[in-house]
Amino acid sequence: MSINKTEKPRRRRRSPEEARREAVVSARELLLSGGPNAVTLSAVAGEIGVTHANLIHHFGSAAGLQSALMGSMVADLNEALGAAVARLRTDEGAPLELINAVFDAFSTGGAGRLAAWIALSGDLSHLEPVRAAVQDLVVAIEEKVGLEGPRADEIIGSAVLFIALSAFGEALIGGPLREMLDQPEDASRRVVASLLPAFLTIRPHDDAA
Repeated sequence: MSINKTEKPRRRRRSPEEARREAVVSARELLLSGGPNAVTLSAVAGEIGVTHANLIHHFGSAAGLQSALMGSMVADLNEALGAAVARLRTDEGAPLELINAVFDAFSTGGAGRLAAWIALSGDLSHLEPVRAAVQDLVVAIEEKVGLEGPRADEIIGSAVLFIALSAFGEALIGGPLREMLDQPEDASRRVVASLLPAFLTIRPHDDAA
């Protein structure tokens, strides 16, 4: 007697909360391995062993599932940025540790790909919950580098923009680019750390010419 060795995930009873949670976890794995186009109801249903109709019941549509995934990952990004703020307030190793804190936040849980996905979707409202965390990061860096005065927010804001854009790029394509250029794994972080002081040389009391 022949046995079919191709097995699909066994279907089992789940509470609505369990089903949604497992679906979001699976969707994240698909996003990280295959990109946004891989996050479909059919693919997620196959991964966790439920029917397509079951996921429709829980999320309403593929867009509903994707929105739930974005919400989950934005929450994780918020948590990672919060950890970066705490790290900046306790770690004395500036500026490289400052850079590491932000780069780690963007790499945690696929946050870089999430940001790209949200930007390409055109619905930036998904990023609104991150606003407070970014503002907290500005305050933490102000405290760390000791800037004060009317232009402190402007100077630190420029520095955070530079760091965040670099961390975003590293999370998306840093690996392949470093390989092409035969650069070590921490090359991007060290380049940004070496350039960061240039953003902080203009003191808050200096006036534009």
